[in-house]
Amino acid sequence: MLKKILTLFLVLLLLVPAGCNFGKSEAVKPLDGQKEPELKKVTVLLDWTPNTNHTGVYVAKTLGYYRDQGLDVEILPPGSAGPAQLIAANQADFGFSYQEEVTIGRTAGLPIKAVAAVIQHNTSGFASPVDKGIKSPRDFEGKRYGGWGSPAEEAMLKALMSQEKADFKKVDLINIGSADFFTSIKKDIDFAWIFWGWTGIESELKGVPLNFLRLRDYNDALDFYSPVLIASETKIKSDPDTVAKFIKATTKGYQYSIQEPEKSAQILLDSVPELNRDLLMASQKYLAKEYQGDAPRWGEMDALRWKKYADWMFAQGLIEKPLDYEQAFTNEFLPKE
Repeated sequence: MLKKILTLFLVLLLLVPAGCNFGKSEAVKPLDGQKEPELKKVTVLLDWTPNTNHTGVYVAKTLGYYRDQGLDVEILPPGSAGPAQLIAANQADFGFSYQEEVTIGRTAGLPIKAVAAVIQHNTSGFASPVDKGIKSPRDFEGKRYGGWGSPAEEAMLKALMSQEKADFKKVDLINIGSADFFTSIKKDIDFAWIFWGWTGIESELKGVPLNFLRLRDYNDALDFYSPVLIASETKIKSDPDTVAKFIKATTKGYQYSIQEPEKSAQILLDSVPELNRDLLMASQKYLAKEYQGDAPRWGEMDALRWKKYADWMFAQGLIEKPLDYEQAFTNEFLPKE
C-alpha cells in the first residue's frame, strides 16, 4: 500500500507544470550550468543630487523589482543640460523632470511626455527665517530673493505679488545657483523657493523655524506635479513594452517606500552613503504620505491640473503658445492593480 501511495505521489509531481508556483512569485533563476537570463539595459536620469524624491527607483533596483521585469537599470547623475533636453535627445531612457519643464519643452517642440507623477501634490513654496517677517507675498518687497535663474521664478514672484497688490520691482533677485539654503539665508538672501519635503524637513532638524508660503495655497493652478518621470515620444512609440515594465517596477518601488519609509530610506542611504541619515529618515516619513496622496494609485495624473498650470504659464508669458495638455502626459503605463 505504501509503495502504491509513493508511486502515485511521484506521478502527480511529474504532471505539475514546470512553471507552476504555489508561493510568492520570484524572478526566474537559471538552472545549474545555464547562463543568467539576459537583461535589457535601461537608464534613468536624475534631476538633482540623490534625495528622497528618487527613493522609489533605488528601492526597485536594490530589491530586484527591475530585474524581475527583465531590466538592468542604471541610475545616472544629473547632466549639464536639463532632463527634458537630454531625454528628448535619447541620452537616457527615462528621467526625473517637472511639469513646468515638460510644459515649456513641449511647447518648444521637444518630443517628451510625463509617464508618472512622483509626488501627487506640489510641496514647494517660498521659505524664510521667521525673524525676516515674511508672512505673505506682500512682504517680499524690499527683500533679497535667492534663486537659480529660471524665468519661472520671476513669473511666480510677480504673480503672487500682483495678487497681493505688491511691487515686484522692489525685490532684489540674487542668483545663488545650488548654494546651500541655510548658509545663504545667514548672509546673502532673505527668502528662497524650497521643497518642504527636503529643505523644510531639514529646517526642523536644524531647529531653524521658517515662515513657509506654500504655492498651492495661493492659486490652485500652482498645484502642479513636481517631480514627474518622463520619456521621449520615440521611446514610448518604439518600445512600449520596456516603458510598461519600467513603470511597473518603479511603481512597486514607490509603494514599498510608502509602506516602509525607514527601510526604504536605509536603502537610499546604502546606495548613497554621503547623505545625512537623520534627514533621510525624516524626509522619507514625510514623503511616504505625499507620494500617492489622495490619488487612487501612485503616479496617476489629472488632465485638469495639466490644463490649469499650462494656462497659468501662458498667461504669465512663460510659454509662447497654449499647451496641448492631453498629449503632455499619459497614465497608460501605470499598473491597473
